[in-house]
Amino acid sequence: MSNKLKFTIRLAIGIIGISLMALTIYSLFFLKQVTETAKEIHVPMERQVSEKREEPIVFQKKDPFSVLLLGVDERDGDRGRSDTMIVLTVNPTLKSTKMLSIPRDTYTLIVGKNIEDKLNHAYAYGGIEMSLNSVEHLLDLPIDYVVQVNMESFQQIINALDGITVENTMAFSEEGFSFPKGLIQMNGEEALAYVRMRYHDPRGDFGRQDRQKEVIQAVLRRSASLNSLLNVKEIFDAIKTNVRTNMTLDDMIDIQKNYREAAKDVEQLMLTQGHGKWIDGIWYYVVDDEELAHVSNDLRLHLSIEKERGSE
Repeated sequence: MSNKLKFTIRLAIGIIGISLMALTIYSLFFLKQVTETAKEIHVPMERQVSEKREEPIVFQKKDPFSVLLLGVDERDGDRGRSDTMIVLTVNPTLKSTKMLSIPRDTYTLIVGKNIEDKLNHAYAYGGIEMSLNSVEHLLDLPIDYVVQVNMESFQQIINALDGITVENTMAFSEEGFSFPKGLIQMNGEEALAYVRMRYHDPRGDFGRQDRQKEVIQAVLRRSASLNSLLNVKEIFDAIKTNVRTNMTLDDMIDIQKNYREAAKDVEQLMLTQGHGKWIDGIWYYVVDDEELAHVSNDLRLHLSIEKERGSE
C-alpha cells in the first residue's frame, strides 16, 4: 500500500471520527436541552383526563387527540387575556390535523365563573384551566392538552429562528412596519405586529385568524430546519421563558414518534356565520348555533368520537 493511499485512509478515518464525536456532543447537548426545557415548561393540571372522554389518550395506540393553543397578552401586574385561541385536533390514522381559530370576543359561558362573557376573559378570571374548560363547553369537545404562549415574547422564538417567511394577501402597515402583498420575511417584532393587525383588515378578526395560522405554520416549517447549536440554544431559552403546557416530555416524545405524518395536512376551520351584538354597552361576537354544531361535529368525528353534539 502506497504512502499516499495510507495517508488518504488515515485522513478519512480522522474525518469520520471527528464527525462522530461532533454528532455525539450535539446529541447529548440536544437531549439535555430538551429534557431541561420540558421540565421547565410543564405545568400539571388537577384533572387527569377530560370529563368528555371515557378513557384517557394512549399515544402508543395512536389515539386522536386535541390541543388548545392559547396566545396570551400578559402585562405587568395583570394576568392578561388570551388574544389567540386555536383548537387543534390531530388524527394519525387519517394523517391530518384540523385547526379551529375561535374569535376572542365570542360570547359564551365562562365555566367556573358561571357568567356569560367574552371567551378570552376566561384566562383573566382563572388562567389556563378556566380557558380550557370554557372552550370545552363551547365546542362540546374534549380538550386533552393546552399550550400557552406569551405572545409579547413570542417574537424571541421567531428571532431565534432567524425570522420566518409568509405569503401576505394584502398590503398594510401596522405599528410602524410595512407589509407589502406577496412573499415577505419578518423578524419577531414584525411578526407580532403582522398577527395583531385587524382594524385595517376588511375581514376583521377573521383576517387576523388567518395571519395567526400563517405565522404558526411558518414557525413550524422554520423549526424543522435547525442548523446550529447556537440557534438550538436560543430557541430552547425562548421556549422556557414563553411557553407553558400540561404535556410531559414523554408525551412530546410519543407525539413526535407516532403523529409526525398528521402535521403535513392541516385544514383550517372558522366560525364566520355569527354576528356582533352590543350587550350592556359591550360588543360581543355571537356564534351561529347551526355552524357551531357543524364545526363541533366535524372535530368530534376527526377525534373518532361517534356521537354528535348534544346527543350524549
